Amino acid sequence: MSKNEISKGILKAVLIIVGILTGLYLLNEIKVLLSYIIIAMVVSLVGRPIVKFLVNRLKLKNTSASILTMLILLGLIIGIISLFIPLVIEQGKNLSLLDIDSFQDNIKYLYIEMSNYLNRFNIDLDKTIFNLNWLNNIDFTFITEILNSIGKTLGNLTIGILSVMFISFFFLKDSKIIQKCLFILLPKKSNKKIKKSYDTIKFLLSRYFAGLIVQIFILFIIYTIILLIIGTPNAVVIAFLCSLLNLIPFIGPFIGGILMVLLTMSSHISEDFSAVILPKAIYVTIGFAFGQIIDNFLSQPLIFSNSVKSHPLEIFLVIVIAGLLFGPIGMIAAIPTYTALKVVGKEFLSENRIIKELTKNL
Repeated sequence: MSKNEISKGILKAVLIIVGILTGLYLLNEIKVLLSYIIIAMVVSLVGRPIVKFLVNRLKLKNTSASILTMLILLGLIIGIISLFIPLVIEQGKNLSLLDIDSFQDNIKYLYIEMSNYLNRFNIDLDKTIFNLNWLNNIDFTFITEILNSIGKTLGNLTIGILSVMFISFFFLKDSKIIQKCLFILLPKKSNKKIKKSYDTIKFLLSRYFAGLIVQIFILFIIYTIILLIIGTPNAVVIAFLCSLLNLIPFIGPFIGGILMVLLTMSSHISEDFSAVILPKAIYVTIGFAFGQIIDNFLSQPLIFSNSVKSHPLEIFLVIVIAGLLFGPIGMIAAIPTYTALKVVGKEFLSENRIIKELTKNL
């Protein structure tokens, strides 16, 4: 090999590395825009069945159906946000006037009451978990600071929602816009496979996200009924928040359960621990467990088997690996991404033995 060829090889390698680094830098710079586009794609997949219904059943034009669908989705988003805004504003006002020392004393009182109750069963909370001294070192003013910063976040959230809605409208209006971009970027000979893959992915993910909506709605109804029966204030808002957390596999339900119990206990902090607080916490825990049993043994199997067509063990491994690599966001995106990769693999690598086995149900 001549020096000239070696020099060209080194130059080519350097250019490739520079190109990759430049691409990663640009992706990092436009990550917000990319997140808007990805969310808009999900919204368009969720809204696609509504558009089809309006076009096929009500005989509306595609543009009119897309506008009406966006208004419906926007109305739902505004309705959801309106549930939380009054609660956040009210809590913000209360905490801005809160006597931090009194609040800290209430927390200590709750701890002491719990410790006294467990002592009846020879359980020393101080020794088995932690010592009360740590409460003296907590600066509870951070709660007020967090809630005061929520108002600043609402402005960015509004811009994000409007941007996503704007992009989603064009995805709904021209459902083949992504397909057209792929036709431009990829070789022409692959157009047929690209079209088939795109249509299959769109069909499967539309069913998947529609199934997720049904899953969240079922949990929301169960949690709401349980919290209303127990008498928890703001039951609807708490139930909705905890059901939404279920979108994060494995971790989400755990956080949702703890949050539901803590919010229920804090709502009755001035009442007797053994007579009121502890029984309500136990009832909420049992109710939450009931909701999770319904979700894990009925809702999720139906969604996964009828939408993404993957084995439960397969889904479990994918979610765990995605979580280890990319955290909670990876866990949320794991199933849709894996489904898309399976469809693409079936079209372009159908002769591969592993791909053939994984995609036999598609």
